[in-house]
Amino acid sequence: MGTIVISEELKAELLAVGLDAARQAGELLRDGRPTDLGVAATKSSPIDVVTEMDIAAEKLITALIAERRPQDGLLGEEGADVPGTSGVRWVVDPLDGTVNYLYGLPSWGVSIAAEYGGETVAGVVAAPMRGETYHAVLGGGAWLGTSRLACRAAAPLDQALLATGFGYLQARRAHQAEVVRQVIPVVRDIRRGGAAALDLCDVAAGRLDGYYERGLAPWDLAAGGLIAREAGAVTGGRPGMPASGELVLAATPAVFASLQPLLEEAGAWHD
Repeated sequence: MGTIVISEELKAELLAVGLDAARQAGELLRDGRPTDLGVAATKSSPIDVVTEMDIAAEKLITALIAERRPQDGLLGEEGADVPGTSGVRWVVDPLDGTVNYLYGLPSWGVSIAAEYGGETVAGVVAAPMRGETYHAVLGGGAWLGTSRLACRAAAPLDQALLATGFGYLQARRAHQAEVVRQVIPVVRDIRRGGAAALDLCDVAAGRLDGYYERGLAPWDLAAGGLIAREAGAVTGGRPGMPASGELVLAATPAVFASLQPLLEEAGAWHD
């Protein structure tokens, strides 16, 4: 729980803006995706189309936020970086899971978080192809629509279902594969969903016992991390460190306590 002072009215306002922006961006991405995107033989490559959709979604989100809360700052994956004067900063990933989106897999989403005083106070993750929208405000619990979320009950590590992800650099991927090789014999199984924000929400919803990944950016984890914590999960990085690009770990308390030292020993925090 944070130590910042923020009114319930402001948290509610930020959540409402985030929900609107995520819904509209999700609809844009869902309805604007060509059905043959993955195999399209057009002048532009499928990657170019995905990039165009990604940028269009961020523009929609930033325009909505600028209209509703013009004094706020904003940090977006596609380049938006506005300092702001209100103490609120939005952290936006307009399309998390771009490869899934390219291939027509359903696990992609829009992640929007609002920070106040450097702490995430509201978060929304919309997954249009799942028909799901997750949200949380600091101290208000985590929700999937109107259903309150809670992470899974305590389970030993050997019964834990985990998720992880892999970077794009070959050297990093090779080491991440080595970490998986060390982890997988001591857990139930490992999944690779392809969208960090949704993996964090799946921890919150009790669909996973834990998730870890190296190389995430602030927009990958801001909203999903808050949603996971508000559902009772623990988030962090290396022992004694917060979640960061070095390492992100989110899990039920029992799994977190067992998994964190294992990831430290396996060197999950470096390439």
